[in-house]
Amino acid sequence: MSTPVVFIHGLWLHATSWRPWIELFREAGYEPVAPGWPGEPGTVAEAREHPEAVADHGIDDVVAHYAKVIAALPAKPILIGHSFGGMIAQKLLGQDLAAAAVAIDAAQIKGVLPLPLSALRATLPVFKNPANKHRAVSLTAEQFRFAFGNAVTEQESQELFDRWAIPAPGKPLFEAAAANFDPHSPAKVDTANELRGPLLLVTGGRDHTVPESVTRATLKQYRHSHAVTDIHDFPDRAHSLTIDSGWRAIADDSLAWLRQHGL
Repeated sequence: MSTPVVFIHGLWLHATSWRPWIELFREAGYEPVAPGWPGEPGTVAEAREHPEAVADHGIDDVVAHYAKVIAALPAKPILIGHSFGGMIAQKLLGQDLAAAAVAIDAAQIKGVLPLPLSALRATLPVFKNPANKHRAVSLTAEQFRFAFGNAVTEQESQELFDRWAIPAPGKPLFEAAAANFDPHSPAKVDTANELRGPLLLVTGGRDHTVPESVTRATLKQYRHSHAVTDIHDFPDRAHSLTIDSGWRAIADDSLAWLRQHGL
């Protein structure tokens, strides 16, 4: 039986942005799926037309949604998440719902303190209006260039924006921002779980949205667990690393790491 792999995207990208990864993982013998977030329409065009469909969904909603997806699978899956998808993957792994997880430029979990200025600027389109907590917010091509496409050409950034960018719920960002002041924050991950499967954290050294300092601080949160927690650094890559022309390097590295751990 092929091992299931569940791909979990982050804010501002559509689930279909995982298509090249799905094809690669299927060729490698896995059984991959990339379900969208709760309420997410099936196409980029529909998602842009109906931003209200994803509005007001928070971290717990997304975790419950993917937990339901996992429950319908024949075996514990490997999770591969990008940005907020990386946080969701860590939460599900900590709940023993997955065999392993790869968290790529993962959004900060509770306990992570660094708040770099570039991350504030990247998320300003959401935070500039408190009402955005209950809305879905779109990025402009220029904002996408700063938040995602700063390590690729302007032309490629525009192409990625045109192909994959969709409105995203503001609620998860507000929840993550308040995490260290909320004892019951949905951004809390069971980092002390000794029995969970292996976790790989991937960081892009030029990422404005989730800078390397955030991922390094996330790694420190796992210091009380003897379960496998690795970190791989790609110094020249930014937040678009899963969808831009260099995606294959990240995907191949993830596959090699999974094989190394017998997955």
